[in-house]
Amino acid sequence: MFDLHRLRLLRELKHRGTLAAVAAALSYAPSSVSQQLSQLEAEVGVPLLEPVGRRVRLTAQAEILVAHTEAVLERLERAEADIAASLTDLTGTVRIASFQTAALALVPTALGLLRDQHPRLRVHITHMEPQKALPALQARDFDLVLAEEYPGNPNPRPAGLEQENLLDDPLHLALPPSVDAPDTDGPTAALRSLADHPWVMEPEGTAARHWAVALCRAAGFEPDVRFETTDLLLHQRLVEQKHAAAFLPDLVFSGRPPAVALRQLPRGQRTRRIVTVVRRGRSRHPAVLACREALRQAATPPPGQAPEGHGRPAPSSPSMP
Repeated sequence: MFDLHRLRLLRELKHRGTLAAVAAALSYAPSSVSQQLSQLEAEVGVPLLEPVGRRVRLTAQAEILVAHTEAVLERLERAEADIAASLTDLTGTVRIASFQTAALALVPTALGLLRDQHPRLRVHITHMEPQKALPALQARDFDLVLAEEYPGNPNPRPAGLEQENLLDDPLHLALPPSVDAPDTDGPTAALRSLADHPWVMEPEGTAARHWAVALCRAAGFEPDVRFETTDLLLHQRLVEQKHAAAFLPDLVFSGRPPAVALRQLPRGQRTRRIVTVVRRGRSRHPAVLACREALRQAATPPPGQAPEGHGRPAPSSPSMP
């Protein structure tokens, strides 16, 4: 029988890419990780790693082992969830990664609900953008990730992750005070009026940037992106100070009236979807269920009250197999 600890090291190498990264993540010496993987190779009887320059990559046989290891770890997580569900008190630690606007608008309220309902549950929050947080979720650095999906830009659907819709967050064109774009001209005309104006957008490689640039190109121009940041509060401030135009979601206002003029976007481009993502084996753990429920309550206004600073709850339909 293969050693599970060594199999987990092989799996970590697949997700983290280098022996040094595995050692850093698990607080091991790199030489110890290398020695353990060499012992695993001896157990299996075939090479598991092959050199590629200064790095190593998994062989086909190693990939087979990792796939089986994923299944074993998923089953163990389900066992952990069953044990937790058999207890009357919810304890332990749950680790959540969230992007900025959800962390500001939803997480504090959710934390308050969890503190009142499950005082012995420890919740750790890390600010991290989805493109980094989702791979970290697969690597078991987090138990739950708050992520966003822009129109026409769904997140990758890795095997073993389950996604649940949380909120539909309206998106707007934010106009600097020096720009006049009457609503009567229509959404595309409002966009074109900013063709020669500086823009602030999220960095290249992000889903938000891909969506924003495609939207401008569809309106017939290439945006002059002078400012790049994932900080949407800075986006808002740059618009307020007449430095740039931007696309801003409702969540960035956190219930306060917008300080900038907003215009509607073209049809089909008016909302982003906020989702929670967990590993399949972790999805029924009571702590994860409690966190998802608290986030749903934070995203849902009381009956008869309009949402403050964020959009409407999204239909809940898991979309990752």
